Amino acid sequence: MRSAEAARAPDDGRGARTELRPAVFLDRDGTLTVESDWVTSGADLVLVPGAAEAIALLERAGFAVVVVTNQSAVARGMIDERELGAIHARFEELLAERGARLDGIYSCPHHPTEGVGAWRRECECRKPKPGLVLQAARELGLDLARSWIVGDALRDLEAGWSAGTRAVLVATGKGAREHATALAKGRAPDAFVPDVLAAARWIVAATPHRGA
Repeated sequence: MRSAEAARAPDDGRGARTELRPAVFLDRDGTLTVESDWVTSGADLVLVPGAAEAIALLERAGFAVVVVTNQSAVARGMIDERELGAIHARFEELLAERGARLDGIYSCPHHPTEGVGAWRRECECRKPKPGLVLQAARELGLDLARSWIVGDALRDLEAGWSAGTRAVLVATGKGAREHATALAKGRAPDAFVPDVLAAARWIVAATPHRGA
């Protein structure tokens, strides 16, 4: 479990902590990027249309924007942590080219049954567990009660719910079939929308104006 940035809770320049910020936690594969079997290099990344616009919209509305993503390709030996870091560096470049930036990227490299060595284990960071969300909240100074999670899978939503956020499911990636699963389990999201840009617009519309 690691952060793409050395982050800490914000302060006012005199060492005093400022008010906690609300955040939107975003899944990567199937939500911000086109779902594929495995992403093993930056060249495999394709942004979902509107992904960068969604992030920029959330930033303007006053949200911290944080990616939380399961990346068991590390556990399976398909890539190492350095290569995952390079993939995420390219990911941030693609967003920056379109005027968007992230406050952090948090990823889980583990898998409970696949992989080798220390990577093959039960952990607290692999979604649906909330470890990534909780780590980001501690390091970035985030108010989970005013935050949201957006993803294409029920496990994304469950990670947010366990941490105290609200949740939006997108229809991209696995979203369409995951919506049926969520409803069958009685776990309806706050909204089910076509894509991440629609999710960002829905969240901004559902949030009291903050003067941003």
